Formats: sequence, C-alpha cells, structure tokens
Amino acid sequence: MSDFHVLIPKLGESIQEATVTKLFVKQGDTIVEDDLLFEVATDKVDSEIPSPVAGIIKEIRCAEGDIIPVGQIVMIISMGNEAVSVPEVPDKPLIPDTSPETPTPVVVIHPPVVPIDKNELNESGRFYSPLVKSIAAKEGISLNELSSITGSGLGGRVQKTDIVDYIEQRNSGKNSASSQVIPPALPSKPQVLQTEKPKISVSIGAEDTILKMDRIRKLIANHMVMSKQVSPHVTTVVEADVTNLVLWRNRSKDEFERKYGEKLTFMPFFAEATAKALSEFRQVNASVDDDNIILRKHINVGIAVATNDGNLVVPVIKDADSKNIIGITRELNAFAKAGRENKLSPDDLQGGTFTITNFGSFGGLIGTPIINQPQVAILAVGLIEKKPAVMETPTGDAIVVRHKMFLSLSYDHRVVDGMLGGRFLRRIADLLEQFEQNKNI
Repeated sequence: MSDFHVLIPKLGESIQEATVTKLFVKQGDTIVEDDLLFEVATDKVDSEIPSPVAGIIKEIRCAEGDIIPVGQIVMIISMGNEAVSVPEVPDKPLIPDTSPETPTPVVVIHPPVVPIDKNELNESGRFYSPLVKSIAAKEGISLNELSSITGSGLGGRVQKTDIVDYIEQRNSGKNSASSQVIPPALPSKPQVLQTEKPKISVSIGAEDTILKMDRIRKLIANHMVMSKQVSPHVTTVVEADVTNLVLWRNRSKDEFERKYGEKLTFMPFFAEATAKALSEFRQVNASVDDDNIILRKHINVGIAVATNDGNLVVPVIKDADSKNIIGITRELNAFAKAGRENKLSPDDLQGGTFTITNFGSFGGLIGTPIINQPQVAILAVGLIEKKPAVMETPTGDAIVVRHKMFLSLSYDHRVVDGMLGGRFLRRIADLLEQFEQNKNI
C-alpha cells in the first residue's frame, strides 16, 4: 500500500505561506478523487484544495488556523483499502532553536524594550501574520523593534525567515546596532515608547448592531492604513470630453457582442488608454524600495472589482499595453464573473503595477482613491454624464450637449511630483477625447 503526500500548493508569485482555515476531512476518512481536503487563505484569496487521489486519510499534520509554508506536507493519504490507525499528532514547535552554540561575548547597551502581546500587534498599522506575531511575543520583541525589520514578502511584509534571522543576529551580536558599545543617552525628559495607535472611544447604543470584520475586510483595512502611512498622497483631477467614445460604443456594442460574444463596457477603453500612457510615462509604472525607485518592465493594470460579500479584489491584466480592446474586454468580463463567484485564482491577483477603480459604476463623479501598495499611483474614473459645453464653430461659439467625466489620479509624492502626475493624467484624458469615431470593431 503506497502513500500520497498532500502539500501546500504554490498559490501565486511571492506567496510563501498560507493559513489553513478549514479542514473538510479527518483521519480515517475514506475519500475519492476531487473530494475537498482543506481550505487555505492568503492575504489575496481563499482556495479549496481537492484530493488528486482516492484513498484513506492516514495522517493530518495541521490544524485549522495553522500557518504552513508552501511545499510542506499537510496530509498523507493511504492509497489502499486497509484500515488506518489514528495516531496522536505531536505538538509542533513554532520556531527552531536559533541560539548559537558558542556565543561571542559582546558588551551591548540596548534601549528599553517593552514586550508586546498578540493583541497589541494586531493593532499596529503594519500587517503581520499570526506566526510572526507569536514569535515576536515569545521573544519579547517590541512593536518599535518589529517595525524596523525589513520584510522580504509582498509589499515589505515580514516573513517567518525575516524575524528568525533578526533574532539570530540580535542574539549573536551581529546586528548592526549591537556591533559596538553604545553609551547610554541622557535625555532631559523621560521618553515613552509608543506601542499602539490611538483609539477612538465609541459609544454603543442598545439598538445598535455590531458586525465583526471578516478576514478579508481586516486585510483591506490594514492595507489601506499602511498605504496612507507609507505614501504622501496627492490627488489631481481633470475633466475629459468622451463624446466620441460614448457615441461609438453605443453604436457598436450590439455588433461587438454578436461578433465576439462579450458585453462591451467603458472600462476596456479606460484600461487601454491607461496602459498606453504608462508606456510613455514609465516613472508612474513603478514602486519604491527605501530610497530606490523600481521602474517596472511589464505594464500590469489592476481593476478593482466588488464581490458579492461586499469586499473588494483587484484582478490584474498582465501586459495590458500589448492587448487590444477585444482582449482586454474578454479578460475583464472573465474577472468580473469570477470575482462575483469568489473563483479568482491567486495568480489573477498578483503582479499589478497600476490600479484603476471605478467610482462611476455607483454614480460617483469624483473620488480620491488610496494607492494600492507597492504601486505609486491609482486612477479613479467617475460617472459619464451629459453636460452643456461651449464649442467654437465657424460662425462663433455655441452651447452644445457633450458627454463628460472626471478622472482623478492619486499618486505617491515621494517619486511622482505634480508635473509628472498632471501630464500623465492629461495624457489619459487626451487619448479618450481623441477616440476615432470611424474605428472598426
């Protein structure tokens, strides 16, 4: 009788670990191929993992809530009909013993360390996984000390290896702050270490309803707070006359659907114009790493999509500058359908270099969106509405009805100044205004 090892699958680029949120089987269960084994969650998406083989669950090496690295064995399936005993699962250590065998004596004077617990770590503006928080609490690492660790994960997120390496360096005296004797400072006033963000006192009435944030809403909230703390946001707004685009789309949408089987919205045109503008203004298609500006080679445009549970996901059109309206429309429609059904894959949400959000879909005219880190800009498109406008004619000025909309760009003022942001946004507006009325489908 042979055994089959079930591993945590690779769930997307840069994802190194996942949380087991639900177990669908228990030891001793008989399963067939494609039966669901467990559900995992990352900071991007939840995924249900089916069994690739039939057999009996011989061993389960995880529990709900465990953080498991990609590639680690979580279950063993016996591919036979023999009975399987249910062994006890031993407790697993959180981290290996990282103490050096022969530590080198070093004279070190550390600033006062205020240990923090898991609840305090949850209140910090930066996102930390439960495993990182457990290690920090166990090792007595302060919130201020934890925030100084450079993370190797997505968006600078601190991974298990980062904090373990930091502990090894600190204990062995290799930390840059511990490599020399530092005389104690003599402050004129006592200094208090700020360990948590301010809280607002909220009164709750007897008839009020309290809703607990779900996991995705917490991740979104933490990501938005982190973005505002990291990037100085500036927003620029322009108004675009999209009359030619509106008339062409209204005239061609039925024929487009008959020919390609896809509904044609305005978003593909916004994405196409944005991708072209990004190819001309490469510094907007970028990220910031300390004092380095990373210019991204690929132009991957993320489109914010609302899900049925009220949350938001951002699937990504990879290499959007190389695709035409037909290709972009197909991807957007597929993303919208998968997003509503919670069937987006982790790869669908990875690798974005710029984001577009549509305030107009809910009747909004102007928005000031928050940058999707580690990107440096985000475009908001507003509602298209008819407006009176003054146009020059051979016989003089005339008031006519035009289709107009607002475009607003929020950008990271560390690397995108007003001139660059303004020119980039104006270029998008010009591309939409100059849409060809005689364009073929």
